[in-house]
Amino acid sequence: MRLAVPYFFIAAFVAFAALFMLAPTAMLAAQSVSGEHGFTLEYLEALGEYRYLVAFRNSIQLSAASALVGVIAGGLIAHTVLKPSAPEGLRSAVTSFSAVAANFGGVPLAFGFVATLGSLGLLTQALKNLGIDIYAMGFTLYSITGLTVVYCYFQIPLMVVIITPALQSLRVEWREACENLGATPGQYWRMVGLPVLLPSLFSSFILLFGSAFSAYATAYALTSGNLALLTTEIGNVLSGDVMSSPQTGAALSVGMIVVMVAVLGLSSAASRRASRWHK
Repeated sequence: MRLAVPYFFIAAFVAFAALFMLAPTAMLAAQSVSGEHGFTLEYLEALGEYRYLVAFRNSIQLSAASALVGVIAGGLIAHTVLKPSAPEGLRSAVTSFSAVAANFGGVPLAFGFVATLGSLGLLTQALKNLGIDIYAMGFTLYSITGLTVVYCYFQIPLMVVIITPALQSLRVEWREACENLGATPGQYWRMVGLPVLLPSLFSSFILLFGSAFSAYATAYALTSGNLALLTTEIGNVLSGDVMSSPQTGAALSVGMIVVMVAVLGLSSAASRRASRWHK
């Protein structure tokens, strides 16, 4: 009886996943190929239209850029606070803030950046008083570049949270062995540290990419759906009074699901490869 308890919870989880993940996915797939007269590929073929191609491009560009910045900046921050020479309490403060900021988004985050980096934001005006007009230089908060800056607010803390265990798993003996052989710190990281961390860094990039790729509320609150992204395009075709097209929304959703499945597959492969270093 006791041995059956774990299997009960596993079965319950599988049933939950099937009910709330697999079933909706199947329904979306069926809806994307269903028209007024039955089976049709019209809505899937519509994904080749220019505006949807732009949405795919913008979403991938935004996700890749914010994920790359998150991996680099978050990795460096995590490495810094984990150093034995780091000030006491810095690690606790950074990890606590990262745990909160990694889950902060939506309208509050958009409002915070509008108040800070909007055309009349506090930081924008402060820089303008110093003779630096970032909007005259071409920057705008309501563009791919601006959204990348906003997304980095939660991407960097998320990276700190997920890369910290990987950094902690680097064995002290490896560094000591390198030092005994006369290697410099740069050589240690280039020949030992980074190769060991590379699968984890790659996996982290995939996770950050997926996080940005599926974000909706922050982008919509900032751009009101005027910037073509996959998530906002889905919102437009589902909620628009003039262009309402549930089948097109389903087709776009299927496209996103395909990307996310690929992301999860790459993440799983990278995680399996990374686990070999901890045996």
